[in-house]
Amino acid sequence: MKSLLLLLLSLAGMFASSAFAENARSALTYDQLIGSTALKAPVSTTAFVPPADAMPPSNIFEGRLKLTAERGGGFEVLRDAFGDAAVDNGAAKTLPPFDFAFVQSGDALVPVRRGAISSSHSEWEFILEPGRMWDEPGDHGMTRAALPFTLEERNANCMHNGMLTFLFANDGRISDVVYEIASETCFYFKFNMWGRVAAKYVPGKIADANEIHAAYAREVAQRLPTRPIAQLAQDVPGADPAQFGSPKEVPSADMSIYGVVVNGINYVSGCETRFGLYPDCAALDVPSYSLAKTLVGGLATMRLSLLYPGITNEIIGSHVPDCAAAKTWDDVTFGNALDMATGHYLQSGDQADEDAPDLTPFFLADDRVTRVQFACTHYPRKAEPGTKWIYHTADSYLLGEALNSFYRGKTGGDFYNEILARDIWTKLKLSPSIFTTRRTYDAAAQPFTGYGLTLNRDDIAKLANFINVDRGRAGSEQLLDPAMLAAALQQNPSSRGLEASTVDFRYHNGFWAWNAQSYLGCRNSAWIPFMSGYGGNVVALMPNGITYYYFSDSGVWRWAKAAAEANRIKPFCQ
Repeated sequence: MKSLLLLLLSLAGMFASSAFAENARSALTYDQLIGSTALKAPVSTTAFVPPADAMPPSNIFEGRLKLTAERGGGFEVLRDAFGDAAVDNGAAKTLPPFDFAFVQSGDALVPVRRGAISSSHSEWEFILEPGRMWDEPGDHGMTRAALPFTLEERNANCMHNGMLTFLFANDGRISDVVYEIASETCFYFKFNMWGRVAAKYVPGKIADANEIHAAYAREVAQRLPTRPIAQLAQDVPGADPAQFGSPKEVPSADMSIYGVVVNGINYVSGCETRFGLYPDCAALDVPSYSLAKTLVGGLATMRLSLLYPGITNEIIGSHVPDCAAAKTWDDVTFGNALDMATGHYLQSGDQADEDAPDLTPFFLADDRVTRVQFACTHYPRKAEPGTKWIYHTADSYLLGEALNSFYRGKTGGDFYNEILARDIWTKLKLSPSIFTTRRTYDAAAQPFTGYGLTLNRDDIAKLANFINVDRGRAGSEQLLDPAMLAAALQQNPSSRGLEASTVDFRYHNGFWAWNAQSYLGCRNSAWIPFMSGYGGNVVALMPNGITYYYFSDSGVWRWAKAAAEANRIKPFCQ
């Protein structure tokens, strides 16, 4: 145990993106946390970072932290396209119930539960990440803790990132908790939120505490190496880091994180909030949105195709009773749904159905019955399956229904928990947060499939390398159908998929692809497969093994400069 604690105390990954505050504490002092003065405005994020005179924690936190009564704060709306701030008498301006268990691992405060946590709150659910603990000379023998957290919109994928801090002692004394939210990955709802909340610390032994300590140590130790993106210029002579995350393509104010993965190293940006750098970029949660169409729909189908060859030819109507009843799905295959080519649609324009207001009931439904009935019956049959690409999140949902039905018939299990979380996420050593996905809130707990994952920058880089470098292998084990993956990555010229949006775009096996031939001036086609998510999220898998990713809420999908720079670093354009 002593060696484990020494290892945990030496872990450099925690809060690695933040410098120590240069001066002694001037905000969120002992008197302010212990007193009752309301927090009148957001503070600099340096208030959640150890100052230069910080010392190791002298108190041990193990037990439950409960937030009991809000004592005032503020809520500043910056963008509210759908009036979310006023829904349910302004519920968005309040926190969900908070009563969670934690263990201390060295100077880290580790939540026992990770990933999205269902809540009785009408608007928000918590995602908790490990925080940090330390002593300061002015805290009168109490230890200070700072914890990253995220508010995720209930039944949706918008994420608002925050920090909370408090003082505590071994005897159960605790200050108020002060919290601040000043960044997000959410296109339609942006705000600053801050306040103080009365808190209770209930010390007590946590079952499996040693296992939680060890799992957290492994999580940090197994992250890919990271370096500031500016370091790319030194590591790859002649490279221009400014071409990645360029404000000429994506506005800086809307950027959550970005990075480029080269030779196994994740070259990372900072993660700015409106009041300074987020204290731990490694713990910043971002939503997948439609990246899940690739990571859940695509990878699960490829995994099942390896285990059960021919699954892509299975019929949707044979596995989804609601679609069978509609009598227009008896020749639509799993592969057609994965390709967004079911032949069912209302409008043929580029994403016209997806942008139409009549899709709103599908997104608002929190039960399986409403979702599956909509997906099976809302869009009439207009084309032969496999002949026309129409972007439909509802079709991705149907694919998940069909995959789950197929897999339950074979094993009785849940396809997300077993085919993805157990078979792939565990072997890639991904963070605990991705092991939870958005599901319906009824007993069926059907995975959304088309959106709903929680990711951090290490997850993104590992998944990209798994797909783009290791070609679906984890170590020596092939986890994905190699032929399906090769086609998705545009490595099979005879199987490029259907035209999507314009002649230079394809969609195949859950992956997008862009032919950058014209932009790069190539003699031959230069297909770049990529994943894309609502609001402005991209993971571009360059044919040379370099990956560029960014997560934003800009409503912008531009990354041609990054593609050109990746080609200049290691040419893939002839």
